[in-house]
Amino acid sequence: MWTDTHCHLDAPEFGSDTAAVRDQARSVGVDLCVIPAVVAAHFDAVRALAHQTGDAYALGIHPLYVPQAIDEDLTQLDLALTQWRDDSRLVAVGEIGLDFFVPALCAPAMRERQTHFYREQLRIARRHGLPVILHVRRSADQLLKQLRQIAVPGGIAHAFNGSDVQAQAFIALGFKLGFGGALTFETARQLRRLAAKLPLEALVLETDAPDIPPQWLYTPAAQRAAGVPQGRNAPAELPRIGAVLAGLRAMAVEDVAHATSANARQALPRLVALQQGAT
Repeated sequence: MWTDTHCHLDAPEFGSDTAAVRDQARSVGVDLCVIPAVVAAHFDAVRALAHQTGDAYALGIHPLYVPQAIDEDLTQLDLALTQWRDDSRLVAVGEIGLDFFVPALCAPAMRERQTHFYREQLRIARRHGLPVILHVRRSADQLLKQLRQIAVPGGIAHAFNGSDVQAQAFIALGFKLGFGGALTFETARQLRRLAAKLPLEALVLETDAPDIPPQWLYTPAAQRAAGVPQGRNAPAELPRIGAVLAGLRAMAVEDVAHATSANARQALPRLVALQQGAT
């Protein structure tokens, strides 16, 4: 059985067929998805969806949405985690982090505001004893710096695409590294090298659906401009992504499924009870 540790099932791209998307994923062995919130206004909806689909969820304020966020959203996060602290489907604080790729987020004032929201959410996660799911985009060193100052119970560095040194630093702090659709591109040589050589116990799998489509769903920009649609990424793609990882590591696909799901349970311990209930 597979665990998709990062899947935005609440995204508008899934619209009215969310249930069918989830059923399709379950039919190919994806027994659990983790649905991370990105804005405070979606906390209730993400929780409700996880209960509807039998999945897990995380609550947090995504760095891409920090420009629209207000400080009261942090209070709302703290209150929601308190209110739902006994909800077994609540497994982490996330998606949180820093994004220094998007130009509008790189201005000094916005970098500072991102860091403020990131640090405060780390403090909230520590207060509630929850792991975190990190958005890492040209920001690994800055994320690590804050983690060394504000310790949390580990978590997942989502869509990891850093260096070997950065990977080892996250691992040393108790984090697993999330690999998904980007791994499937033959041109992603550094990422594939890391996926092949890093300790297996450090890796988890994710789709980030509907984002980061695997190579077989990707439509180049020129074709998109000509009207060819982008393939929609979905959690049902996870086993095929896992098969790519298995090929890179010369492993049996079943062994990759078993190991990465076990790693997900280590990163997000509340998944243990959910997966026991699913079997």
